Amino acid sequence: MSPHSSSHPEQTTPRVSNLARRVHGWSWQAFPIGMGTGAVYVTLSGIQDRNSTVTTIETVFYFINMALFLLNTTTLFIQALVYPRQAWRLMKDPVKGIFVPLIVLSFATIIIGTINYAHPSGHVTSASIYALFWVYVAFACITCIPMLMIWFNKPHDLNKFTPAYAFFDFPNGLSAPSLMLVGVVAFNVLRTMDPADTRAVGVLFVGYFFQGLGTFMTFIYIVIYIIRIMTTGFLDGHQANGAFVACGPPGFTALALINLGQHARKILDVHDLITPQAGEIWYASSVMTALMLYGLAVFLFFFGVLPYWFKVHKHLNEILGCWALTFPNVGWINCTSTLGQVLHIPGFRIVHFFMTCVIFITWCILFTLTATAFWKGLIFYSKEEDVLQDTRPLLLTLSSMSEKSRQNPSVNASSVDLFSAGSSSQNLDAAPVSESSYLRPYDLSGNRMV
Repeated sequence: MSPHSSSHPEQTTPRVSNLARRVHGWSWQAFPIGMGTGAVYVTLSGIQDRNSTVTTIETVFYFINMALFLLNTTTLFIQALVYPRQAWRLMKDPVKGIFVPLIVLSFATIIIGTINYAHPSGHVTSASIYALFWVYVAFACITCIPMLMIWFNKPHDLNKFTPAYAFFDFPNGLSAPSLMLVGVVAFNVLRTMDPADTRAVGVLFVGYFFQGLGTFMTFIYIVIYIIRIMTTGFLDGHQANGAFVACGPPGFTALALINLGQHARKILDVHDLITPQAGEIWYASSVMTALMLYGLAVFLFFFGVLPYWFKVHKHLNEILGCWALTFPNVGWINCTSTLGQVLHIPGFRIVHFFMTCVIFITWCILFTLTATAFWKGLIFYSKEEDVLQDTRPLLLTLSSMSEKSRQNPSVNASSVDLFSAGSSSQNLDAAPVSESSYLRPYDLSGNRMV
């Protein structure tokens, strides 16, 4: 035995389990998968000639969406407990942080599904739906406003701007998409309420309030998006997927305005609000405005789809960004069916059915590719050194507790190795990981740059 080997015992590097790497590598980019699943049953619900088969398919996708929502929220909650530094890092990340409000959007699709499938069967009462509406409003504000403070606390390069930045405003309007969807949720909730109920007035006005807030905020983002592509050309790479997000605000706003206007006809009249003809005026103006916004949404859709195949990267590790092809288009697709019914244009129903089939086929392709990428470890899978870097503080604490337990037998302390095999203090010292290993910047697809 050489002097070196005798003076320096062999040291082994801790092995990180696959489960730990999955939990550490999970991100808020998982929620678009659930939103894409919700897009399937929301578009299917717009089909006017319905049968039991369509309803069964919608219900299956509804339960898949709920399962994905529980999986994502549970995994991210565990990540926050076990790897708090990684959880905080994701929220502050200039790319991955913009996906945090998607938990609110995903929750909105579940509420809509609950109204469509659980309420008619009597499993959920109207009072519960009403309570869920206010839960959503509070959830959207609590989630999006702090994220706005974090995101706007630092400068951003407009040459790298993408419409996905508008996710802060979708839920109800403040955080545009998240806040803007309060209007969509509101008209669905009103379907379960009696127009004579005074609570319906509150839901109607709150829906309009947040719809306007989200709409105008997201329109500012769309203007910046147009300026950006005037400067740099069409979005390319993974950002090409974000071009479809621009379809969402005008499409969902058009859909919300028509449906809120229909409910306003009854609610304003029953409660004798504003003027006797206020409801009819609101509805008529809503249809006119919705038709114009619908035209903008269709334009932005083709503006994104025409250069898409030539600009997007065909890399499996960027598959999560492709889910933007689904949910943002739901607004104008369902608005097509609604306008066809209001304006008596049968061709719109055909267009809606065709686009619904396209969404369904797109979901099948994306789900298959996402499952393949997950199986190959291309997504939601951290490197061992990154996990060890964030695990070290906890394991050092457990090691210290174990050492104190051996020194003081009266203390009953048991240590459980949750993350690695042979995680002793000696092994921790044997696995040096530089600070730069977890501070390496992400590229815009959410992958760590080498």
